[in-house]
Amino acid sequence: MATNSRESILAAAKQTAQLHGYAGLNFRDLATAVGIKSASIHYHFPTKADLGAAVARRYWEDSALSLEDLRTTSGNPQRSLYEYPNEFRRSLANGNRLCLCSFMAAEYDDLPDVVKTEVQAFADINIGWLQRTLVDAGAVAEHEGEARARAVFAAVAGAQLVARSRADITLFDAMIDSYRAAGLFGEGPASAE
Repeated sequence: MATNSRESILAAAKQTAQLHGYAGLNFRDLATAVGIKSASIHYHFPTKADLGAAVARRYWEDSALSLEDLRTTSGNPQRSLYEYPNEFRRSLANGNRLCLCSFMAAEYDDLPDVVKTEVQAFADINIGWLQRTLVDAGAVAEHEGEARARAVFAAVAGAQLVARSRADITLFDAMIDSYRAAGLFGEGPASAE
């Protein structure tokens, strides 16, 4: 039962943080959402920093698994790059939410150090994956991979932020299409087929 409560708390915290960031994590509200007493949350996560770090860690761990699954199932690196923005699009499609770590990164100055570490890990995971995939796809030379990966990551996260601010997922899609047309992801969708 304790594991189920912990997982339920993390799931509720994820949903809350994607809408309200780290600042929006409130033990009383989470307890109500999960149907437990707030003391039960403190049992699993003694402090808000512990909860924030755990939910951010779970988010980047799940993201890392999803990215590796994308590489495995897509069939080729170019197709993986083409599908990459969908990792961020899903949050928008789920109630106009923002990527949890992107939201927390915007609150960076107010985050406890343990949460900052987990938020940075999310960016590192994405940039590392993008770097490998861009090089494998032949989109960039190895020495250019990190710079292009950072540009792709920033562009996709930025598109999500702009689309969320307008509550318009079609705006995200249009920006991603313009990035593809400009060659940010490599050769474009034709080679991804």
